[in-house]
Amino acid sequence: MQPPVKHIIAGNTFWLSAHRVVYWEEDRSLIVADLHLGKSGHFRKSGIGIPQTVFKEDMLRLVNLLQFFKPARLIVVGDMFHSHANKEMDLFSRWRNDFPALQVHLIKGNHDILKPEWYMAAGIKIHHDTLAIGNFIFQHEYQPVTQNDTAGKYLFAGHIHPGVRVKGPGRQTLSFPCFHFGDHLCTLPAFSRFTGLISIRRNKTDRVFAIVEDKVLQV
Repeated sequence: MQPPVKHIIAGNTFWLSAHRVVYWEEDRSLIVADLHLGKSGHFRKSGIGIPQTVFKEDMLRLVNLLQFFKPARLIVVGDMFHSHANKEMDLFSRWRNDFPALQVHLIKGNHDILKPEWYMAAGIKIHHDTLAIGNFIFQHEYQPVTQNDTAGKYLFAGHIHPGVRVKGPGRQTLSFPCFHFGDHLCTLPAFSRFTGLISIRRNKTDRVFAIVEDKVLQV
């Protein structure tokens, strides 16, 4: 596994991991979007045989990241969970008990529809629209910021599961999940591998980092 790639925004250091997360060094925060925990269980309830190993592998990856970066805070930029409660939510609750000191902040996404009592019992702090920390704002689905008190700050968003097309020999193209940094907005890759990709539109000044197997590559 390649070491995380360093990226500087407004004098702050962000480490980009091939495991589809960003570690914010100054704030000791691990930033992640679109985990969609419980999605495989949701499909199984509908009669589609998605193995539970999908959920377990995502949770193991998250545990490994917490042990590697040792963050004080986990910031989930929406769609932490996929749908209504199922057995995988019970497994998550047990996992949560193993990290009692970890602050978990969730900016609710369109899939985060569990009851408020469930989030409270799991020790998850809910933010319905945005979370602002210093000069950075976190939203699930990007909405232009017009308020005077937030103008000029840098945004992180998820929701669209960004991907980038890379051209190979001849007419071959491959699509990979990516981190997409614009002048004022970073769109994060979906943490879950059980998701599709939307090809990004990039400007000349954008910086895009593709996740190719176990590496983060600027393209």
